[in-house]
Amino acid sequence: MPVYKAPLEDMRFVLHQLFDSNEVTALHGNEEFTPELIDSVLEEAAKFSEGVLFPLNQSGDLEGCTYENGVVRTPAGFKDAYKAFCEGGWTAMGADPEYGGQGLPIPAAMMVEEMLCSANVAFGLYPGLTHGAYLALKHAGSAEQKQMYLPNLVSGKWSGTMCLTEPHCGTDLGMLRTRAVPNDDGSYSITGNKIFISAGEHDLTENIIHLVLARLPDAPAGVKGISMFVVPKFLLREDGSLGPRNGAQCTAIEHKMGIKASATCAMSFDGAKGWLVGEPHKGMRAMFVMMNTERLSVGIQGLGVAETAYQNAVAYARDRIQGRSLTGVKAADKQADPIMVHPDVRRMLLTMRAYIEGCRALAGWVARELEILAKSTDEDARQAADDFASLMTPIVKAMFTDLGFEIASLAVQTYGGHGYIRDHGIEQYVRDARISMLYEGTNGIQALDLVGRKLPQDGGRLLTRFLDPVLEFIEAHEDNEALAEFLPPLQQALEHVQVATGYIMENAMSNHDEIGAASVDYLRLFGLTALAFVWARMVAIAAPKAEGEDAQFYRAKVQTAKFFMQRLLPQTGALLAAIQSGSATMMEFEDSAF
Repeated sequence: MPVYKAPLEDMRFVLHQLFDSNEVTALHGNEEFTPELIDSVLEEAAKFSEGVLFPLNQSGDLEGCTYENGVVRTPAGFKDAYKAFCEGGWTAMGADPEYGGQGLPIPAAMMVEEMLCSANVAFGLYPGLTHGAYLALKHAGSAEQKQMYLPNLVSGKWSGTMCLTEPHCGTDLGMLRTRAVPNDDGSYSITGNKIFISAGEHDLTENIIHLVLARLPDAPAGVKGISMFVVPKFLLREDGSLGPRNGAQCTAIEHKMGIKASATCAMSFDGAKGWLVGEPHKGMRAMFVMMNTERLSVGIQGLGVAETAYQNAVAYARDRIQGRSLTGVKAADKQADPIMVHPDVRRMLLTMRAYIEGCRALAGWVARELEILAKSTDEDARQAADDFASLMTPIVKAMFTDLGFEIASLAVQTYGGHGYIRDHGIEQYVRDARISMLYEGTNGIQALDLVGRKLPQDGGRLLTRFLDPVLEFIEAHEDNEALAEFLPPLQQALEHVQVATGYIMENAMSNHDEIGAASVDYLRLFGLTALAFVWARMVAIAAPKAEGEDAQFYRAKVQTAKFFMQRLLPQTGALLAAIQSGSATMMEFEDSAF
């Protein structure tokens, strides 16, 4: 059977030591969130994730959701777990107290989210989509809409969705056909079909609030003609109670490779009553509040699945005996040595560990900046935080999910043939991880966003929000003996980023295909360099503590950092070479030869 234990020690290290949680506490509205209170929240989240959600993960995958006559039922145990989730206040965790939320700082909320994804990523999608809908309505909704919908979304009594994709268009929403015709009472009649709608129908909540993209009759063509509407499953009476069923219907659920306990629905809107959210033709702006949040959350999904896959690979490598160590017998009392003695198994385990702990640290950095953006009263600090979060969003979404899938695959490899068998439960993590590379904008789209939009934005200002702290750190620690073997590889990787950036910007002016050809390799190059920076920062904290209390934890940090710098970071050189090869090899290939 699979195992999972929340990595609380590492989470506390990131929150309190790597990124001083007292700086977050000092922000307006966060005064009560002391490190001690945050730790208690994490401990309770760990208990719920390990004891309630994780036991449902494998059974939920085996049973999946069922569909009959427009009704979707979640797997056994999900309704009780969701009720307990709401009663525990977890749906309200990161929401504004004005609407019944708890206002937990984003860095702590992101750690809780990781636990949910590690324990049961399919379950986590239901409240995750609701929080995204909450954010979009909070940002763009009218005062009346906020009062009408947000308290019940925050409490978990209702859930939310985002309805973008249509059968004929995925990423290219400019082709969207769903129509919104004005009614005399100020509402709109919404007609059209949407697909791939996570949590579009289920039995966990009494109402589902759909945020639907559609076109008004006078809408201009393309993405500039898209508006956003709130379309409840059940209409509301004047007193706020549930009224008749709206014209929104689930017509099918998808039979998927993974996340089978998450209902992925085809939705039909047949004259459904909806209300405009925000301004006409500005729906993409409002929806992107939700989408950007979801992209960060999807990155955390990749991290969460990777953590559980790693823990199971370690457990198996300790117990499974096979062959003898190349340097002599290590377990003389057994027929063979545990497979953990073999260099290639250790390579896989350390690769997983180095990526996971690096990604968790990078997520902590992004989360801190998002908290500054949300609550700081310093406009310059908020602008810098917004720039940094915008720059890093595609990297977190794409790199974390790429690595999540790679790590899950490495976990299966650690098990050998047994990993391919359903009974062990490890193959589920490969299947569950794969979707995160696709939804909320495929990872190729994230790479194009990074290179085509974020790099040139405001004359490269966003890029400096990353480069400046790295250069300042290197300069400040150039005489730090503990970092002597870590700074040179970081400097080299940073040079690779700078050279690659210059190459792309120069050549893209004459040939835009250079952006697309370089984008995926550039995102990985940038992401690896960001991981190198947070690893160097972690060493600066851990090295002086490697002989004191909790010495093993800090020694492991330094040793994992060495592995990352020496075995994984050198990829940046190959990525730079690939980028500099240009677009010709792929674009000059004859179409008819494929």
